[in-house]
Amino acid sequence: MTGRRPRPQAPTSRRPHPPAGDAPSPPTAESALQERRQPREPVRAFLALGSNLGDRRAYLRQAVGRLPDVVGVSHTYETDPVGGPPGQGAYLNCVVELRTTRTARELLTAAQAAEAAAARVRMERWGPRTLDVDVLLVGEETIDEPDLVVPHPRMWERGFVLVPLADLAPELVIGRLTSELARGVRPAGKL
Repeated sequence: MTGRRPRPQAPTSRRPHPPAGDAPSPPTAESALQERRQPREPVRAFLALGSNLGDRRAYLRQAVGRLPDVVGVSHTYETDPVGGPPGQGAYLNCVVELRTTRTARELLTAAQAAEAAAARVRMERWGPRTLDVDVLLVGEETIDEPDLVVPHPRMWERGFVLVPLADLAPELVIGRLTSELARGVRPAGKL
């Protein structure tokens, strides 16, 4: 025998596996951030636009140019105001279709930016305005928060939304767009 001692083994860097059935560890801040960075699949979304002050058609055109991911624009329609103070002028309305990866919340931010660019002033509910942009539908997303409800809670009751929406997505309004709702929605050409 030689007087050699056995060489110590280096410690392994392997971690023991958790026992079967244990719950995975909670996500770290980094993994949660990575998950949010994952690209979303584009969805079909719809926004309603309306104006009853100033150069209504110009306000609508400018808004369409400011909105992201627009793939379609309905014809325009003129309607009398629904609700709000008496004496308002008629509205010019349209609906835009988006193919987007943005969330409903991100689309609300874009809608509010378009309204701000049109110098919209919020004085009273349903009052006259240079521009109103409502988020109608964003894929299958459903939201019920104080400042955002998707699908829009009154869209199925409004002819000035359903008639232009039918230009872009007739399959969505079948059985919902009645002659009663369409009454008073007058064609006003293209933007």
